[in-house]
Amino acid sequence: MEPIKIKGSRKTPDIIFDSSKGIVEIEGRSIPENSIEFYKPLVDWLDEYANKPAQKTNVNIKLEYFNTSSSKCILDVFKKLETIYKNNNNVIINWYYEEDDEDMLEAGEDYQSILKIPFKMIEMEE
Repeated sequence: MEPIKIKGSRKTPDIIFDSSKGIVEIEGRSIPENSIEFYKPLVDWLDEYANKPAQKTNVNIKLEYFNTSSSKCILDVFKKLETIYKNNNNVIINWYYEEDDEDMLEAGEDYQSILKIPFKMIEMEE
């Protein structure tokens, strides 16, 4: 399975989805013109990945900001990961937030309350 690597821009996050390493990373700002169009290949990739996931899938989310339309798409990504987890696979979501960023911590906690998947809240120093 081909990895997805997208270099971020001012409006889109860096993306690394690598099945051989069991890594799913989204980092940066997520305010694309069309969130659905941006995230669709990632959701499709996870559909395929679900057929033969790695022994352990580490999900690293390090967003400094995301808009409302991105939040729905990120939830879609998490729902695919939740399906993989429910099929007895090892999946952990590491939600990174800066120490003063209450909004990003709350966003992670909101996702955590919706999903049945292990979440780790990781505070980063600025």
